[in-house]
Amino acid sequence: MFTTRPEIVGTFGVASSTHWLATQTAMGVLERGGNAFDAAAAAGFVLQVVEPHLNGPGGEVPILYWSERERAMRSVCGQGPAPALADPAALRAMGLDLVPGIGLIPAAVPGAFGAWLTMLREHGSWSLAEVLAPAIGYARDGFPLVPRIARAILAVQALFRDEWHSSAQTWLPDGKVPRPGSLHTLPGLAATYTRIVEEAQRRSDTRTGQIDAALDCWYRGFVAQEIDAYCRHTPVRDTTGDQHAGLLRLDDMASWTPEIETPATLDFGRYTVAKCGIWSQGPVFLQQLGMLRHAGLDQYAPDSPEFVHRIAEAAKLAMADRLAWYGDPRFAASPLAGLLDDGYLAARAQRIGARAALSLDPGTVNGIAPRLPDLAAATRTLQRADVRFGVGEPTFAELPPVAEWAEQEIFVGDTCHIDVIDRHGNMVAATPSGGWLSSSPTIPALGFALNTRLQMTWLEPGLPNTLEPGKRPCTTLSPAMALRDGEPYMVFGTPGGDQQDQWSLAFFLRHAVHGMNLQEAIDAPAWHVDHFPASFWPRQTVLNRISIESRFPESTLAALRERGHDVRVGEPWSEGRMSACSREFDARGRLVLRAGANPRGMQGYAAGR
Repeated sequence: MFTTRPEIVGTFGVASSTHWLATQTAMGVLERGGNAFDAAAAAGFVLQVVEPHLNGPGGEVPILYWSERERAMRSVCGQGPAPALADPAALRAMGLDLVPGIGLIPAAVPGAFGAWLTMLREHGSWSLAEVLAPAIGYARDGFPLVPRIARAILAVQALFRDEWHSSAQTWLPDGKVPRPGSLHTLPGLAATYTRIVEEAQRRSDTRTGQIDAALDCWYRGFVAQEIDAYCRHTPVRDTTGDQHAGLLRLDDMASWTPEIETPATLDFGRYTVAKCGIWSQGPVFLQQLGMLRHAGLDQYAPDSPEFVHRIAEAAKLAMADRLAWYGDPRFAASPLAGLLDDGYLAARAQRIGARAALSLDPGTVNGIAPRLPDLAAATRTLQRADVRFGVGEPTFAELPPVAEWAEQEIFVGDTCHIDVIDRHGNMVAATPSGGWLSSSPTIPALGFALNTRLQMTWLEPGLPNTLEPGKRPCTTLSPAMALRDGEPYMVFGTPGGDQQDQWSLAFFLRHAVHGMNLQEAIDAPAWHVDHFPASFWPRQTVLNRISIESRFPESTLAALRERGHDVRVGEPWSEGRMSACSREFDARGRLVLRAGANPRGMQGYAAGR
């Protein structure tokens, strides 16, 4: 099969990510003796600088890793919880039906910093200063703005100029939208990370002591104090059209620590796939796999209507279960075991018929009937919302700039991903997001914005994902890991919000069932379905839509329409942002490493040797 680039093959180390500078950073760490944990953390901090429209220091990151020393898979929950002041009744009393998509109200505890450093402390070998040096360098000395950063700034320039003046100072040099390809600096962020390193070095002369000191700076020291002060005293305009102060406080940050967990798993032939728990979207992938175990996918070509239809219908069923059942298991009995039960998934698979499903169809789990949120909340919200400044996801306007971005076609965004495997066999997959430059104003004293992850919760009482103080919002972020024949084999993932566990599933099946190599499986024509309320404000529900690349055969598109799908044909290379790395031993017992990266958007790269 034709591929846009070769599958990378090496024996020393491989990395793949959504930005070439992050991939280069990871490989540079490996070349200088660091392990996969050092490399992933350094690259993760670089992604905060070079993809600021898709993630930032104030965001979150779920991480999956394989430790060769421990011979175990683990997940790090870098999804922070809701603040103590996040009272859904109080928000409803304000006239809100949904948590706003931008501003300060939807900020959860920023978990990315804690998750990266927790993994680094437990499994890395590099110092805090060494890991943060590349990100500090790019923030201080400059990094090239990819076109989508300029498009993101263009989309919200009026908001920055009129309301979020600290963001205008950060992202509108000389008062103008910066040109794609120009070098941009983030001196405020560079100063924050530099101060953390210097304070950590003053407090301790050991590697782990400095990491602990940095965590203290972030969650109990000057970073948390500045976030508290900004949220208390700086009301900002949000999607309600009004100005509101934030809910996040020092105590919320001081009381939180990342959790290291055993991931959820499901077997599929030779493979065991691992995902983060039911506080994430990850089990959607596993549910689909379980439904498709006996679907005979090997007899259908990857671009055939039979292949696409069966996977699309499994996605509809799994996403309906996400809506009805997913949430923080610390706040309710978790139904995850029931959702992944063989009998339950076989029964769900029987609901995949010859024609496209037209309604939401969550399952009954453990004898309990499903309950769905009030989906009319989105309609009520839009009737009185201020949508001039975009939606809850990052939005992008067409370039070149014009006077009013609202006259241009607007595209919603996604996030970031990185995979790393080192010569020892350690593996890391991470999907950082949140704290986008367009999510909330830049905090002047820190140089970064807060996340808006609480927009993924509901204000309606009694749901698994209802907003509650101390509760983690159910995130769309979903890295993946797979064993093969019981041995660690592959890390992979993609940006894409609600699409993540659709694009990554099709990639996995093309590789595991049809034998495509990593790059072939990434390059192959892709699609996604919309058949659920969106996770991002304003949570609008679309049913039975399949968006599919035009590279599919016309006969496949026609057959899908005949089966009742609402087919929307997109650009040839418009679906998916996959990255992947794998490891295996050859016949002589040598460790062979492979990697592939997404060609769509012309910035994702894989590297290795």
